[in-house]
Amino acid sequence: MKRFLHCAVTLGVIAVAMPLRAANWPHAETDSQNMMVWTNDDIEKLHNIGLISIVGRMDEEKPKSTPAPEPYVRIEDPEWYAAQAARLDIELERRQSQLREYRQAIDDVRNLRKTTGGINLEEGDLAITPEVGIEILERQISEVQTEINALEDLARRHDIPPGTLRGQ
Repeated sequence: MKRFLHCAVTLGVIAVAMPLRAANWPHAETDSQNMMVWTNDDIEKLHNIGLISIVGRMDEEKPKSTPAPEPYVRIEDPEWYAAQAARLDIELERRQSQLREYRQAIDDVRNLRKTTGGINLEEGDLAITPEVGIEILERQISEVQTEINALEDLARRHDIPPGTLRGQ
């Protein structure tokens, strides 16, 4: 207990004995002896003798602009059309294959034959009846064909040769 009391008294004596340095230093607001208002003429004089330097460009020194490179416009690139057409052709073939397999599975069931094919039901649309399943697959084929037609129209508007879409 005496140890803690001794520490507290020592710290108290040190705090009182130390002068407050911040109060003794001059503040920026109270030091009015060196106050000077700079005018444009004063700054020009300093600039002439080399005490002020200006960083950056002056108004007279405008940089010569170089033409900016043209941005890539994909709708004017024949390779982009070829890649899109190839992707859509693959999708169309896959959808048509699904429809053929589905119809074959329905025919096999109607004729009581052994079935081995099927359709991936995880893709979204589920059919309650076989006829609805066929309608769903036909609609998906129609959607892909519509995308192909839209791509062909876009290519035609941008003067892309028709063979580009067929991979020629």
